Amino acid sequence: MEQLTAALNIAVANTFVMYFKAHSYHWNVEGADFTQYHDFLSDLYTDLHDAVDPTAERIRVIGQYAPHSLKDMLESSTIKEDDDKPSSPREMFTNLLDANKEVVDSLNKVFELATSAKKQGIADFAAGRLDVHDKHAWFLKSLLKG
Repeated sequence: MEQLTAALNIAVANTFVMYFKAHSYHWNVEGADFTQYHDFLSDLYTDLHDAVDPTAERIRVIGQYAPHSLKDMLESSTIKEDDDKPSSPREMFTNLLDANKEVVDSLNKVFELATSAKKQGIADFAAGRLDVHDKHAWFLKSLLKG
């Protein structure tokens, strides 16, 4: 269970950091397509926010403790924080696409380990989140084509 706990810690941290990126971009996006971008980012950060709690609860289901500080989240995350505010919506969406890949990688690891440990509920949860992140990738890639 130790490996599964570690993988879940990374998944919850990555989801949280991606959530914060999307929310901060929502606050700071500018440009001719402001309304479209602002609305898209709102939908994205809402989904990510809503995924943090059930991801952390999967850690509790296996008898371990979820991260309890921002420091824990940042240390566990494989997503790089922005050093500066992105200069354009394109840079924001590129950063979010990169973050999404990290979330997907961490959820794939959770799925693999949960399946091996016969924790089908956790594997099912990870599979559902992977499906959602596939859609996020599609939207982000589509925005980057514009």
